[in-house]
Amino acid sequence: MPWIVWLVIAVLLGVAEALTLTFALGLLAVAALAAAVVAGMGGSLLAQLLAFAVTGAATLLVVRPVARRHLRQPPTVRDGSDALVGRVAVVTEEVTALRGLVRVSGEEWSARAFEENEVIPAGTKVDVIEIDGATAVVHSWET
Repeated sequence: MPWIVWLVIAVLLGVAEALTLTFALGLLAVAALAAAVVAGMGGSLLAQLLAFAVTGAATLLVVRPVARRHLRQPPTVRDGSDALVGRVAVVTEEVTALRGLVRVSGEEWSARAFEENEVIPAGTKVDVIEIDGATAVVHSWET
């Protein structure tokens, strides 16, 4: 029953991975599972070792670098006021270069026009270009 031995090895590697969080031992546990499948199908010891080596090498060389890159560089998620940049807002009070109000994502924001000579009437849809403190800088494509 060599497949049981491979399953025990896989479980031990899985537990070691849970304790160390290296990600390498988890991939070797997957390789041990591949060897257990080969053993369960009646493969020779050489075939089992080959399945373990090939699966282990493939996962370590292909999967691990991708996973490590994702751990080092988490996806960029905009939150808070940064998430408003690029959204469409509706002018609720005329917007000039100095003052105004817009509704964006269900909230009222103080606003000012992106261009100095731009005057945006109430009811106009605008794009939020940036957030400057507590003020949305907006631009209308209609003017």
